[in-house]
Amino acid sequence: MSQFNASIYFGTPVWINEVPEFIKPINKLSDKYIKEAKKNLLPALKERNKIYKRKLGDFGLSNHSVLINKDPEAKTFVEYCGHRSYEFLDWCGFNLKNHSLHYTEMWVQEFSGKGAGHHDTHVHWNQHVTGFYFLKASEKTSMPVLHDPRPGAMMTKLPQKEPNKITPACDSIHYKVKPGMMVIMPGYTPHQYPVDMGVEPFRFVHWNIQCVPKSISHTTSAPTT
Repeated sequence: MSQFNASIYFGTPVWINEVPEFIKPINKLSDKYIKEAKKNLLPALKERNKIYKRKLGDFGLSNHSVLINKDPEAKTFVEYCGHRSYEFLDWCGFNLKNHSLHYTEMWVQEFSGKGAGHHDTHVHWNQHVTGFYFLKASEKTSMPVLHDPRPGAMMTKLPQKEPNKITPACDSIHYKVKPGMMVIMPGYTPHQYPVDMGVEPFRFVHWNIQCVPKSISHTTSAPTT
C-alpha cells in the first residue's frame, strides 16, 4: 500500500501565553468596575427575588462591567492587547497595510459568588480578533471552551474514535486557565464558559477588535486605538 503524506489545512489558530505582569494592576483597576457592575445588577436581583419569592442573590449571573479600554489606567494593558492582536493577524498571513485595528469593546466580568455563572456558546458578530485575559481563576473555576467554527465540518461530523484525545476529529477544546493567561483567537470562533461552581473567584477581561479599511477610518496607524 502506498504511503500518503499528511497535511492539515483550514484549522483555527489560537495564541496562548502567560502575561503575569498585568495581574495585579488590572485586578486593582477591575475592582471598581466590578463593584459598579454589582450595584447596577441590584434592581434586576430585587425583581427576580420578587418573582421567585426567595433571595437568590446573583446566582447564575455574571457581573459585567462597562467598557474599560478608554480608562487611562488601562492604557498600557490596552496597548499590549492591541499590539498582540495585530501581530496575531499578521502571523496568520493577513495583509493589514490598508487597514487599521479598532477596539469595539473591552470589559471585565466576574462570575457569581453564589455559583452557576456561565455563558452559552456564542460569537461576537463582525469581529476579527477576540481575546481573554484571566485575572482570577483556578482548577475549581469555569474555563473557556472553543468550538469548531466550520459549519460544513459540523454538519458532517462523525463520531470520534477517542473522544479524550485532541485530534482533527475534535469539535471542541477547553483550556484550564490561571491568572495571567492570555488567549487570542479569530473573532469567528464560537466560545462558551461552562457552569462555574462559585467555589473560588472567576474574573477575566474580554475584548474584541475589528479591522477597518483606512479609507473609511481615516487612520494611518496600525496598532489599535
